[in-house]
Amino acid sequence: MADEESQLHPVWDDMDRTMGQLFMMGFDGTTVTPPIRTLIEDYHLGSILLTAKNLKSAEQTTKLVLDLQTIAHNAGHPIPLAIGLDQENGGVNSLFDEIYIRQFPSAMGIAATGSTEMAYEVAKATAQELYSVGVNWIMGPVLDVLTNARNQPLGVRTTGDDPQEVSKYGVAFMRGYKEAGIATCGKHFPSYGNLEFLGFSLDVPVITDSLEQLSLSALVPFRNAIAQGIDAMMVGGCAMSSAGMNVMHACLSEQVVDGLLRTDLGFNGVVVSDCLEMEALSYNIGVGGGTVMAVNAGCDLVLLCRSLSVQQEAINGLKIGVENGTISKSRIHQSLKRVLDLKSKCTSWETALAPGGIGSLSCLQPSHTTLSTEAYNTSITVVRDINTLLPLSNLLEPEEELLLLSPLVKPLPASAASQGLADNVESDSPKPASWERSASVISGESVFKELGRSLARQRSGRVLHTSYTANGVRPVHENLINRASAVVVLTADANRNLYQNGFTKHVAMICNSQAQKIGEKREKPLVVVSVSSPYDFAMDSSVGTYICTYDFTETALQALVKVLYGELSPQGALPGTISQSQKLHQSKQHWLVEAWNEERDANALDDLLKSVREGTLMNQRSELLGCTSNTFLLNHKNVEENHFVVRNSSTKALYGFCSTYFFKTTGTGVISAILVDPERRKLSIGHSLHNRAIRTLLQKSGIKRFQLGSRFPSIFLGIPTSNQLERKRLRQWMIAKNMSTWRAPEGLAKSLQSANIDFDLVRGPQYANSIFDHIKTNSRQGVMEIYTMALADQQSCGIIRARRPASGAILGTVVLYDSDSSLAEFVPGLKEADGHAGGISSPVISPSSGEYSTLLQGLILLAMRQMKKHHADAVILDCIDGDGNVDSLAALGFSVLHCFDEVTCDAATWTMVPPS
Repeated sequence: MADEESQLHPVWDDMDRTMGQLFMMGFDGTTVTPPIRTLIEDYHLGSILLTAKNLKSAEQTTKLVLDLQTIAHNAGHPIPLAIGLDQENGGVNSLFDEIYIRQFPSAMGIAATGSTEMAYEVAKATAQELYSVGVNWIMGPVLDVLTNARNQPLGVRTTGDDPQEVSKYGVAFMRGYKEAGIATCGKHFPSYGNLEFLGFSLDVPVITDSLEQLSLSALVPFRNAIAQGIDAMMVGGCAMSSAGMNVMHACLSEQVVDGLLRTDLGFNGVVVSDCLEMEALSYNIGVGGGTVMAVNAGCDLVLLCRSLSVQQEAINGLKIGVENGTISKSRIHQSLKRVLDLKSKCTSWETALAPGGIGSLSCLQPSHTTLSTEAYNTSITVVRDINTLLPLSNLLEPEEELLLLSPLVKPLPASAASQGLADNVESDSPKPASWERSASVISGESVFKELGRSLARQRSGRVLHTSYTANGVRPVHENLINRASAVVVLTADANRNLYQNGFTKHVAMICNSQAQKIGEKREKPLVVVSVSSPYDFAMDSSVGTYICTYDFTETALQALVKVLYGELSPQGALPGTISQSQKLHQSKQHWLVEAWNEERDANALDDLLKSVREGTLMNQRSELLGCTSNTFLLNHKNVEENHFVVRNSSTKALYGFCSTYFFKTTGTGVISAILVDPERRKLSIGHSLHNRAIRTLLQKSGIKRFQLGSRFPSIFLGIPTSNQLERKRLRQWMIAKNMSTWRAPEGLAKSLQSANIDFDLVRGPQYANSIFDHIKTNSRQGVMEIYTMALADQQSCGIIRARRPASGAILGTVVLYDSDSSLAEFVPGLKEADGHAGGISSPVISPSSGEYSTLLQGLILLAMRQMKKHHADAVILDCIDGDGNVDSLAALGFSVLHCFDEVTCDAATWTMVPPS
């Protein structure tokens, strides 16, 4: 180490100046701000990360970078600043200028071209443009292997799920960047390709793969990039939890940075930490302590993105760590040497103070425009066209109408322009009409509007266009589908936005149901286009014509129009292993599905329930807590129940279980639960159970609709979800704890007294007729059966009514019950509540009352008073609709226990009958 330190210039004897080189920081503003000037002049900051919030155009960026370098030069910095930037292309760009900066496909879009030479040329062109504006360091390439595509946020930012292919393209990108003279930084070590998300704001994503698994897959691209001379590596802030590795934040772990990255993989370049301003890290450790941990772990640059006070806290933390000996000076000099080596490769004062700017970009523009067009034209992928619907010009007559259905998505975070738009949407909430097109990367809604116009211009015919949301297929959609002669549905990450998957499948059903024409049978043509992740329908062959664009920039959608109308022959291919035929189709093993036999299967189902509960992610509460085999057995005269199992006839073990009910009162066929042994998933067991369930329900006389999830029994109210942003279809369990100290909100009781409503508690079947007349206004599955059971059990159940004093007309009702009631058996959550618990169920408010919120709060308030009177420690409120009720109930002391996404389907339009 002494030899290394002796090579350093005496200027680095100043420890404050040296420590400044060990930080990379960002700031808010499109011009030099006092905070960033202070960091450069007073704290000797050596590296800056620019983001979309700093950049408005190529000209402005050139001036900003030059101003920053000039301040550093005048402040006596021995070497220029390292200026870093994310410019991954596709939907992730920081620098945007419609004239001088070209748009190129995402990493996965480039991989779809099948050409590493294209990857090299695009990377080189991207880096040349950055170099022209003074940027000398690109935060790329992305080297993550997408081993779990379904829930990962990376999406098309990585080239795919094949380690060798990710390596191949990663190295090609790296060569292109280096050829243009800028430094590289691989990310996100040790891989963001298979993260588990716990869903809490103070939790970080977790890597659960073992070191052996990582070595065989995720680490392959990083290992190859290191062998090819990558300059830097960004280590993520994720946690790691597996045998031999238990780390809270990877970038703070000596085991990860110094052990795995440096010793095992042999990397001796610059290691950059994840941003230490992340909420979980600052909350759990603190920025000052986190900085010391990062440097001791082996990080050379500590990243802090925007807050001056936090940035100063980090600098002071490092200074204290050096002064008290927690960090040795030799360790500081070791990192300094690496940072200086990196800067020597990508910058000098001669180049830093004389960027090429607009003049250089103007020279590059013609060739880069041609390259951009070629890249997009060769990336568009037609995955399937089973019925030969393409080109659409062969199907549609000039007078016929084409329908375009697009999701409402956020603006692309790809540019300063669109980032500003997103910020404006959050702060000022403009009307959608103000989301206007600013350039070739624009907001989601506007870019799809422009796609509609392009489709109309290209065919000189009428194109209908409307958007869709998580509210599903609405009457306006049905009317337009009926009217159009062909339909194009766009999806954007449908695997993470499940409403898009459901919407697309529903549209497909409608198109199939309109297949009959006089003298012929022909489905209404449907083309599904994924404008982001190709995984949306890659393995779902029920979507007969499926196209992938890999991003929804204007350039990508221009190429799509040409493909749809036959002016461009698609050349792209799905990247990675999804291009292999065995992964394009889900496994079609047909398991023997048997009818449930209580005597034979009850104990085995209890074992299966235990296995599924134990397979629940850490820090998540299983919906099956308290559930037993008896929970699924209603034995109700108005409910036909059929349950099915996949079992090992030799060991008697259950591999899968499916419960179905047909509620005669509402004509609803329900699949209440499909459970599969965690060790035997992805083997078609659930698929086989689902098919049998649908075939059985279709045979029920009087069936009107299908439903996934059931309020009776109250286990899964729908598909479990952690996303509470879209409340329209949410059904929720809620809980109020600490009832011994609970008090009614001030003012609520008085407001109820002045509302001209009488409330009373009744028990027993003598009240059945009037209550049943009232609840007939609610057609939801299970409500009638719950009230029937409550009226029959007057010892443990009651019903609170809200009535008009004058007429006695019932305006609202709610069921309350205790843990000894017959209802409690079908609400397993009640058993698992702490202490003695009571339950509230199925509030029904008359549609004509006009006082929904007041009535709901009043009914729940009186029910809680009854529970408190009977010394309940907690109250479970099951099956509350999410649209507008959560906030009012939170005021009464409730919090959300579980959320479910309700999924229903009209049985009359169901044409996808599973094979026998």
